[in-house]
Amino acid sequence: MTEVNQVQQVVQSLRDLAAAQSDLGRAFARSQRMHPTDATAIVEIINAEQRGHPLTPARLAERIALTTGATSILLNRLEQAGHIARTREHSDRRIVTLRSTSDIHAAAAAFFEPLAHRLTAALADYSPADLQLINSAATRLHSTMTTYMDELDT
Repeated sequence: MTEVNQVQQVVQSLRDLAAAQSDLGRAFARSQRMHPTDATAIVEIINAEQRGHPLTPARLAERIALTTGATSILLNRLEQAGHIARTREHSDRRIVTLRSTSDIHAAAAAFFEPLAHRLTAALADYSPADLQLINSAATRLHSTMTTYMDELDT
């Protein structure tokens, strides 16, 4: 196989992985009997919390490509359902921070943790050097895509 074909094969595998991740998000939404956009917002909020950088409503709107008005309606719905809380943790009390509730966090963990175990098992046969290379490639590809999307916005 030529290098060009190998690169094309890797890119196609990454597209397939991204498509599977989108399907997984829709499956989570169905499991919680919620609209896929609501589930996407929940996952974004939880992931941001886990990274130690909780989202504001404006940042969530950017992440899920909704207007601020549509995001406000979505957040009202998620808050009424008991999935999120809006807090004022910043020294500037006008800044709202989005937090997942323990109930939706538990539901997300119950849904995604079995997959996390399977993914860990799928990677178990790779050496530390292989894992470092995979991580390096994924990080570089993520950075390339992020830079490209930033350029589209300007």
